[in-house]
Amino acid sequence: MRVLIACEYSGAVRDAFRARGHDALSCDLLPSETPGPHYQGPVQDILGDGWDLMIAHPPCTHLAVSGARWFKDKAQEQAEALDFVRLLLAAPIARIALENPVSVISSRIRRPDQVIQPWQFGHEATKTTCLWLKGLPHLTPTNIVGKGARHVTKSGRSLPQWYNLPPSADRWKIRSATFQGIADAMAEQWGNPC
Repeated sequence: MRVLIACEYSGAVRDAFRARGHDALSCDLLPSETPGPHYQGPVQDILGDGWDLMIAHPPCTHLAVSGARWFKDKAQEQAEALDFVRLLLAAPIARIALENPVSVISSRIRRPDQVIQPWQFGHEATKTTCLWLKGLPHLTPTNIVGKGARHVTKSGRSLPQWYNLPPSADRWKIRSATFQGIADAMAEQWGNPC
């Protein structure tokens, strides 16, 4: 199959599909962090290139409810981010999965078709991940493990360990990375052209 992995600079999902023999290409405004087929530029340039499947990871900066306290100050950015999500979901591709954390996509476009966690795919971690699907079945958990360590804040709130990373230039990249078990499940379960 020809598989487009939109808004991916890590190559994790792309490489999971390539390992299973698919013609997979990642696309992002950033260069790829790993060697492999990658289009650096706007995904709009290649959306109509005859893909069988697209898995899209649009930036969540202006969408995720974890940043709700800033929504009032970025209405224009959020509107543009939602338009980008609509563009991806309406792409001329028969099979689409759009991935994002809990976000305003649920209230402004539509509810997700499925919500998954890394601990369902072999990683001892929690990170609520929503999937909006077109022409694809739900992902079936592959390796259910413990939910992993948590960090308790001064206010008593319990957060996943990855959430409490110290400030750094790459913090957003680390927090947005796709867990390998999820990437492998996508390639294994959605890699059938039927």
